[in-house]
Amino acid sequence: MNQSRNTQKDAYSLILEAIDVGVYKPGDRLVESDLAERLGVSRTPIREALQRLETQSLLERDGRSLIVASLDHNQMAELYMVRRELEGLAAGLAARHATEEEVRVLKDMVREDDALVDKPADLAKANRRFHEQIHLASHNRYLVQQLNLVHRSMALMATTSLAAEGRGEIAQAEHKKIVAAIEARDEKAAGQALKDHISVAFMTRLKQDAGDRGQGR
Repeated sequence: MNQSRNTQKDAYSLILEAIDVGVYKPGDRLVESDLAERLGVSRTPIREALQRLETQSLLERDGRSLIVASLDHNQMAELYMVRRELEGLAAGLAARHATEEEVRVLKDMVREDDALVDKPADLAKANRRFHEQIHLASHNRYLVQQLNLVHRSMALMATTSLAAEGRGEIAQAEHKKIVAAIEARDEKAAGQALKDHISVAFMTRLKQDAGDRGQGR
């Protein structure tokens, strides 16, 4: 990476992105010198970025080391509850405020993402873009800020619920229902459709975790 990209913001964004895409998973140890070499950023902004991530509870201490934090069952339930309400609010506001161009972009995203239903990692990235587009279409900067915080914490989950068998196709159908309600300017239906979508994702993840425990993982 370009050595000139050495501001604190860049270091923070680069580490956050690496956690988000699974380069670093919950429990992985982050070493300042290794990060500086890997990301092409000097050690001072790396150190400041790590401190910031620790303050945001995305990193935690393990002795003298910093590791990527993990969420226990209660934390995951709390996160999904907050996400469900905020995302529902965003969808309702999008139904009220989204421009015709923003609606068309959402429709295009869903159509293009149909090709990714059997590619969980790619679909997960596309899913994040889709949800972020709804957040922006709400035209409420404070809500967008809060949802950004929620989605940062979502990166602390080691796997995506979209990896569950059949979940990709179901999620796509749910996305189409959300966009249809936004296009129809039905605030209540859009909000409820997105809340239902998050609830199903949460139930899917609970089943995944139960399966992992059953296999001793």
